[in-house]
Amino acid sequence: MLKGQNISYSHKEFEILKAIDFSVAFGKLIVIVGPNGAGKSTLLSILSNELESTADILFKEKDLKKWKIDELSTHKAKFSQQYNTDIPLFVHDVVLMGRYPYFENKPSSTDLEAVEKAMHQTDVFHLKNRDYNTLSGGEKQRVHLARVLTQLKNDIQNKLIFLDEPLNNLDVLHQHRILETIKEFTAKGNTAIVVLHDLNLTAQFADKVFLMKNGKVKAYDVPEKVFTQKIVSEIYDFPCMICENPVYKKPMIVFGNARKHEAELV
Repeated sequence: MLKGQNISYSHKEFEILKAIDFSVAFGKLIVIVGPNGAGKSTLLSILSNELESTADILFKEKDLKKWKIDELSTHKAKFSQQYNTDIPLFVHDVVLMGRYPYFENKPSSTDLEAVEKAMHQTDVFHLKNRDYNTLSGGEKQRVHLARVLTQLKNDIQNKLIFLDEPLNNLDVLHQHRILETIKEFTAKGNTAIVVLHDLNLTAQFADKVFLMKNGKVKAYDVPEKVFTQKIVSEIYDFPCMICENPVYKKPMIVFGNARKHEAELV
């Protein structure tokens, strides 16, 4: 589906990514995690062809650089952390921007149906006639998620979505709804590559975890093999305990020194 070998990237004299190999199959949710400065967002930008690198990134066995932009935009989409906060449009029109690859002057009924469905998925349909600039940070986040989702509403098989910290500013309910929507997307044979900071949500939803630190990959496997006490404590330079989530039977990470805390209570 997507493959890159020996991915390196430097800015001036600072080495951000160091000889990373990355590959993902169809129908998988891959979550990239790691401490601040690990290179997660930079890697995502290179994999999505938004940042130039000497490495060749293959998408569906074809070099990303050789795809035509208008064709590629119907196969893959990306949600980024930063968006212009001043957009003088109604919510519906912002989401409709995701359909620009499909029409020139006037959206079709198919475009409008895709917009409506995406707004329902991210719970912003009731905001469709609101001025975007009057929304809260979390509401704006969900509007842009809807815009990205509507871009990939088509009959193409094995699509690819990149999401860079999509849960920022979202409450617990919407964090889970967004991740459930992404899982529904991958269940149809599509692939999602997501940057997250919440390790417990990662353990619950990810098919595989790509763990980074200092521009290098430290582990790439299922959550049960990546989220061990030794690995997590070393990567984050902070003590932790690993328990089993009683509901989902996945690893549950509890940060902190339990013995030290018990001693302080005595």
